[in-house]
Amino acid sequence: MEKAYKLLAIQEGISNKKAKELIDKGIVSVNGKKLVVARGLLKEDSSFKIKDIASAKVIYEDDNIIAVNKPAFLNASEVEDSFFEATLLNRLDKETSGVMLLVKDETFRKKAIKEYKQNKVYKEYVAIVEGKVVQEIIIDTPISTIKGKSARSRIDEKFGKPALTKVYPYLVEGNKSKIKIVIENGRTHQIRVHLESIGLPIIGDLQYGKPSSQVQRVMLHSKITRILDYEFEAKEPKEFFHFGFEG
Repeated sequence: MEKAYKLLAIQEGISNKKAKELIDKGIVSVNGKKLVVARGLLKEDSSFKIKDIASAKVIYEDDNIIAVNKPAFLNASEVEDSFFEATLLNRLDKETSGVMLLVKDETFRKKAIKEYKQNKVYKEYVAIVEGKVVQEIIIDTPISTIKGKSARSRIDEKFGKPALTKVYPYLVEGNKSKIKIVIENGRTHQIRVHLESIGLPIIGDLQYGKPSSQVQRVMLHSKITRILDYEFEAKEPKEFFHFGFEG
């Protein structure tokens, strides 16, 4: 038996540090299952597979703003590093895909931040959850976050910050549902925590949700963002069609 990251480093001919980074990013699988713990012990004949990560694709760009479609497994900071003339306006979790914004003009940045603070930005997501959703649901419970090497949030009625999430049914297949989500805040892991709190964990979310043998990512996608006079949309990635849902 040997530590996973050391075996990966040997098999791929890379440094131990690089091997740990790949595992922490969530793109390494062994025997068909996502490898989560870099220091976990594995048999020396274990076979690894590393998922290719696409680059962020520009949806729209002008003198004020850049809207990109961020793929899963790409960190927000890695996206920002690809655009030296722009800075992040919002962030998405590592495994969440979809619309993410960067700004190029400082005056516009201040206006945009004000819109976010006043909850005037329309943020629509799509997710696949465990459970049947057949009617609109409003989740209005405060959230607090403990930040460290990895952030973790929870429902916290006493010390949490306000968080409002609206859930709308799209499609139901068996005991899984495809849903539309609109949030009026943007707390860390807000959608994931809120959905888990009402018994609708997101498929593929190893931290708050429901593991799946069909996908190795959180099934959450930022589909539409409207801010000031702009509207951006990112089509759902192919993983969202693995569960019998169409469109």
